[in-house]
Amino acid sequence: MLPGILCNLPNIHDHLTSVLKHHGGTFKFRGPWLTNINFVLTSDPMNVHHITSKNFGNYGKGSEFHEIFEILGDGIFNSDSHKWKYNRDILQLLFRQNVFKNVVQKVSHKKLESCLIPLLNHASESGSVVDLQDMFQRLTFDSICSIVLGFDPKCLPNNPTEFQEVAFEKAFNKMEDTIFYRHIVPRCLWKLQKRLRIGQEKNSNESQQIVDQFLHQCISSRNEEQSGVNCAKDDESNFDMLKALVEERGIGQINDKFLKDTAINLLAAGRDTISACLSWFFWLVSTHPFVEAKILEEIKEKLRTNDENWLASGVEDLNKLVYLHGALCETLRLFPPVPFEHKCAIKSDILPSGDCVSPNTMIYYSLYSMGRMEQTWGKDCLEFKPERWVSEKGINIHIPSYKFIAFNAGPRSCLGKSISFIQMKIIAIALLWNFQFQVVEGHNVCPSVSVVLHMKHGLKVNVTKRSI
Repeated sequence: MLPGILCNLPNIHDHLTSVLKHHGGTFKFRGPWLTNINFVLTSDPMNVHHITSKNFGNYGKGSEFHEIFEILGDGIFNSDSHKWKYNRDILQLLFRQNVFKNVVQKVSHKKLESCLIPLLNHASESGSVVDLQDMFQRLTFDSICSIVLGFDPKCLPNNPTEFQEVAFEKAFNKMEDTIFYRHIVPRCLWKLQKRLRIGQEKNSNESQQIVDQFLHQCISSRNEEQSGVNCAKDDESNFDMLKALVEERGIGQINDKFLKDTAINLLAAGRDTISACLSWFFWLVSTHPFVEAKILEEIKEKLRTNDENWLASGVEDLNKLVYLHGALCETLRLFPPVPFEHKCAIKSDILPSGDCVSPNTMIYYSLYSMGRMEQTWGKDCLEFKPERWVSEKGINIHIPSYKFIAFNAGPRSCLGKSISFIQMKIIAIALLWNFQFQVVEGHNVCPSVSVVLHMKHGLKVNVTKRSI
């Protein structure tokens, strides 16, 4: 089985989708002797519902997951049981605050006005090619750093001559590569490399030191500020999530390690998932003119432009855009930012598909494959059709989370789902209203082999100023 995986690694997501279809949606993988690469792979929605909801207590992250993702520390994505519940409860309080939602909108608007729109204006005037994926990664990294840390690293400039690499952001990319590397290399091998500090693990160690040092500086300066000043909870001008966490629990009640682990988890979620979805969204829309026209028609009909001719909409206005919401959901169905998830069985179990699971068995469910199954989405499952998300009454159709799994399901469902949609809609509206994007002729768009579904070669486009 392993040679089949390795031979198809450049096209791994489509290959596994074919394998799952051939085996009826669930497949038991057996690796070579001594490699300890044995797991169950599924795309069956009922199996996923069982794992994530019905029998949630029997499926945790497990020690192997914690080792692979040790970069995330004891944060919400890498913890189980009481630690996970504590993380989730405290973050849930912050995500529900109106001040948090308002800050997310203000930060998004500010980065669009001051950086992304001026850059795209320059590209349209000069006729230069831009990599939208790179711009989205820089934009979302600046935004999430501002929201979580109260610090803008300025990865995205407002002038095309000022693009530069930021060590902190580059370190994040390398850490992401390491996480995927640990998924495909036998545990004993990457553990040895880590102990000897060679190969990919050497790069990982250096990157983690950069990230840890940067976050330590942010947390130390935050502690110094808060020891002398206590800002009001609803003060948007001074809001950031680390500060809000300390104020929620009280100074001295939360240690620096908890703040660091929380920050890394939030930065990883806020940067990669949104930038990946936006990249695939703009590629799909630019290659489907009918969809683009319908989105523009909806914006024109339901929203008003401001003096700068782009749309700074409130949440109430964003909720009116039913077709745009459907187009984003359709993008997430076909190209989920996190293409696979895995859990570990605590006790033996029998899945709804009839497959037996032993204790400590790793179970992977492919989000990528789940969005491409005819049994769930019909014979047109490979087509980009936002209409499948809009009812005859003109409202969005709700699909159960265990079928539309982009934001996970059950008790571990994504806390930032509504915030993610707000950010993506604000950016989509501003860019589609002002610009038309055309993929450069001959540019190859395909998924990267990574834990996040980026585009392997970026998204190279020509930009034209739109007049409506």
